[in-house]
Amino acid sequence: MQADDALGLMNQLLWNSLVVAGPVLAAALFVGLLISVFQVATQLQEATLSYVPKLLVVALLLIALGPWMLHRLTQFAVQCFQLIPSLG
Repeated sequence: MQADDALGLMNQLLWNSLVVAGPVLAAALFVGLLISVFQVATQLQEATLSYVPKLLVVALLLIALGPWMLHRLTQFAVQCFQLIPSLG
């Protein structure tokens, strides 16, 4: 395996992790921003108020997108295992 191949594999790894984790992180960020704006507008400064909605949204997204995420990660792992014989 040459350095270019290793860098290409690392590039695929980083893109896959970004694509898999991105929707969940973006949704948590968006919900946190909405809750923060709501807290500022109502002057309700409860620290635990932001955790429950974010937790619910993340849990729902993981349930909804979980099979797709697992399939994408499994495809990448299979691709990596198939590369092992060509490394020698």
